[in-house]
Amino acid sequence: MTERHLSRRAKGALAGLAAAAVAAVTLAAPPAAQASPPGNKDVTAVLFSWNFDSIARECTDRLGPAGYGFVQVSPPQEHIQGSAWWTQYQPVSYRLESRLGNRAQFRNMVDTCNSAGVGVVVDTVINHMTAGSGTGTGGSQYSKYHYPDAPYSDGDFNDCRRDISNYRDRYDVQNCELVGLADLRTGKEYVRQRIADYMNDLLSLGVAGFRIDAAKHMPADDLRAIRAKLNNPDAYWKQEVIHGAGEAVQPEEYLGAGDVQEFRYAHDMKRMFQQERIAHLRTFGESWGFMPSSQSAVFVDNHDTERNGTTLSYKDGSAYTLANVFMLAWPYGSPDVHSGYRFSNFDAGPPGNGQVSQCWQNGWECQHAWPEIESMVAFRNATRGQQVTNWWDNGNNVIAFGRGNQGYVAINRESGPVTRTFQTSLAAGDYCDVQSGSTVTVNGSGQFTATVAGGTALALHTGARNCTGNGGGTPQEPVDGGVSFAVNASTQWGEHLYVTGNRPELGNWDPQNAVRLGSDDYPVWKAELAMPAGTSFQYKYLRRTDGGTVTWEQGGNRTATVPASGTLRLNDTWRS
Repeated sequence: MTERHLSRRAKGALAGLAAAAVAAVTLAAPPAAQASPPGNKDVTAVLFSWNFDSIARECTDRLGPAGYGFVQVSPPQEHIQGSAWWTQYQPVSYRLESRLGNRAQFRNMVDTCNSAGVGVVVDTVINHMTAGSGTGTGGSQYSKYHYPDAPYSDGDFNDCRRDISNYRDRYDVQNCELVGLADLRTGKEYVRQRIADYMNDLLSLGVAGFRIDAAKHMPADDLRAIRAKLNNPDAYWKQEVIHGAGEAVQPEEYLGAGDVQEFRYAHDMKRMFQQERIAHLRTFGESWGFMPSSQSAVFVDNHDTERNGTTLSYKDGSAYTLANVFMLAWPYGSPDVHSGYRFSNFDAGPPGNGQVSQCWQNGWECQHAWPEIESMVAFRNATRGQQVTNWWDNGNNVIAFGRGNQGYVAINRESGPVTRTFQTSLAAGDYCDVQSGSTVTVNGSGQFTATVAGGTALALHTGARNCTGNGGGTPQEPVDGGVSFAVNASTQWGEHLYVTGNRPELGNWDPQNAVRLGSDDYPVWKAELAMPAGTSFQYKYLRRTDGGTVTWEQGGNRTATVPASGTLRLNDTWRS
């Protein structure tokens, strides 16, 4: 955690804030290192603040079928009471009694997810306890430095009883208190054993591994000693260590304890997709000074960074979506897809205490289920182990590259469309563009010609040779002899989505004659429209309120062509 990061949290700290940033990393340390998530599916859906019952259902209904290898769950142990998100990061005991559910619900979730082929990774808070006193979510009484149900007493905490003040001082960072939280003496054998007992209990329930919260505030040797006490010391192990220039504690020193989250990746993704040129991403990875790919975990955002603005977030429209597409297509690190909820203030807790009845309702953003993102999980699985080939860029904000002979992706961060003939290493034949749901034909020279609209992407892989499912994410059925429109767009009460364009069927650019889209699958708005085969057209989405106010999406006109087969399926994201 950097000093800047800490200062951003100070507001919450005044109310007893205690949280350290979520990470998503994997274990790869000598001896017997686990260099990446076990198995051949390395994408983790981080269902931040979802309750256990909701996660169990999502594993069966979406995560397993989409190809996610893991789901990361928020801290399950008993914690302080309160509605803010950060209450989960102030443990009271190691009992599985949180606002997200009890032990029986947790066990059922793990069993259900495992049956769906999705391993469960637990966000594990072991650096500290609370900043105050009271009654926990499971009924335990506690006061700072005294937790009878842990059990911990005064001697189990470090002697520095003040906040961290100097991140250039190792002692300060690893012995003093993070925003007033009682700092556990992890160098003490008893404390190490209690932490290991908690983690072994979780392992006995079938979890695949752990996310180590606030790892930077514990010596790497302490973490290695705790890991050595696990019944399965090779369990998936992820550490949060935020890089800070000039700081005494650096991420690289934790590589011997396990894999480490590469925060510079997320920060640079924001810089490239918002301020500079994505053409620079051609060498993205270790040559940028990042840690080894096999020992790094990556993300576009997490629950901390989406709030403090250091990375992109769901509020950033197509830049956010395309950054996630790139992350899942690019062979560096093991990716986490953050999935949270809308918030208007830093402290805002989860809607309904974590109950998710349906995605995209009651404030749940469900980024892991956005069609553009979800479809790329199968792309990543199909291209695992393949090198980058056939890189092309326009010197600015359009890039394209292959993953060996297994996949190919093009990303257009510009406002207008790009039409070109792309060179791939794919075998000849038909492929489904899992971003739009339209069919792309690769010729015998590995080439195809396509138009990629501004703010969108195109992605082909060998696991999706047609658009009737088979690795194409969540396909929609196109109308026979026309176009299926689908746009992912969050709206306010009283707003509706429309599409218009340069054809009579689309209202000839007149907002009053635009085609209204249905919201049954909100936030994906849909409509089907008859249009002759071979028709090329321009189009754009707009919002219209009940009062008649019209707001156009940003960027240039989108373009598309109805193929000779007579059917076209568009799968877009509102450009803000």
